[in-house]
Amino acid sequence: FMSTVKRSVLNVLYIAKRELEAYFASPIAYLVIAAFLAVTGYLFALITYYSREATLRYLFHNMTTLLLFMSPLLTMRLLAEEQRSGTIELLLTSPVRDWEVVIGKFLASLSLLVVTLICTLYYPIILIIFQANPDWGPVASGYLGILLFGAATFSIGLFTSSLSKNQIVAAILGVGILLILWLLDAASNVTGAPLSQVLEFLALSRHFFDFPKGVIDT
Repeated sequence: FMSTVKRSVLNVLYIAKRELEAYFASPIAYLVIAAFLAVTGYLFALITYYSREATLRYLFHNMTTLLLFMSPLLTMRLLAEEQRSGTIELLLTSPVRDWEVVIGKFLASLSLLVVTLICTLYYPIILIIFQANPDWGPVASGYLGILLFGAATFSIGLFTSSLSKNQIVAAILGVGILLILWLLDAASNVTGAPLSQVLEFLALSRHFFDFPKGVIDT
């Protein structure tokens, strides 16, 4: 049993390493991350200037909106490219299981998100430099919320990448599904129970809102 587990872990890590190398061999990842950092940096400056508050709460909400578009762009090639090039058959007939392929590719995309979030740590560092003394609880829980929110959006992007050989189609499908899930919270306000409760549970935004406030509710 342990040898089987070890082999599965090694397969997942190998696939994740392979995908990470493919990410950084392509300009798309650099461009998307650079655009994300440029937009969040601009928003951080505006929010801090006008709100006069030492908080990242408003920035975290803006990050979730950016991830709705960023995630499908970074995941669109994961399985779509394999299908287009015909390497998916080779991959699935090699001594790896389907779930190992999926988990490996997901971990690669999630690692890219972690790298991106690490690059945003200079925002709280700027607050420290200017002796703004932010509340570190909401900052830490906000980053956790962004990571979990990103994991959800990247998983949906990976799913839509499996539906088409065309990367653009996969990206559009991903954005469409994520926007629907984001807007379900608004739809729940105009529907009655029990449908409104179902929509609230499915809405991505509803699960995130507490994190920037410093509340981690399982």
